[in-house]
Amino acid sequence: MNNYLLFNQRPQLAGALNVNSKLMDYNVNVPISLMKSIEGKYFVGTAPNLRFGNVTNAWARLYNPTNSGVNLFVNTWTVSDIFSTPYSVQIWFNSTPPGLVQFSQFVTPSNLTITPQPQSHIQLQYAIAVSGLPAGGMKAYGRYGLAGTTIVSEEEGKFIFAPGGSYLIFISNPERPTVPASGNIAFGWWEEPIWQ
Repeated sequence: MNNYLLFNQRPQLAGALNVNSKLMDYNVNVPISLMKSIEGKYFVGTAPNLRFGNVTNAWARLYNPTNSGVNLFVNTWTVSDIFSTPYSVQIWFNSTPPGLVQFSQFVTPSNLTITPQPQSHIQLQYAIAVSGLPAGGMKAYGRYGLAGTTIVSEEEGKFIFAPGGSYLIFISNPERPTVPASGNIAFGWWEEPIWQ
């Protein structure tokens, strides 16, 4: 993974830093997700028990509200616990999804040592048993999973969404559309303030 921050300590800089000049020369690679967690900007969340099948679909998304004041960096996502049927996953950018939008209560900062706890500006939204596809936006890519398999994708923050944007995971079972199914969608992301 190339998504690291580099910290470098050189003995020749020790005098300027007012530290012992006999320190060893070293480099430390820190994964960006760890650094953002240390900064209190990294969050994880899940939308559990997403019902679909019976000729319906389900979705979950990270939505960046228009007044959030932050950019959203999608780091990782997971689709899991679908045991009854093979399933299809579609990734949509900035679309309007079908169905009744609900808000997940299962969102937390990943760094639990900070007091008070940071609050996410991003909303983890979802809908179950929906008809139709998302409208507008862009269907970016898709994946396919067998029953009982988990799909995990490390995006490393490369998908970035301004306020008003969203990253949506849409699940369906096109091979066996009448079979009832349920599953979970989880995300990891960080948020950066937009400086005016």
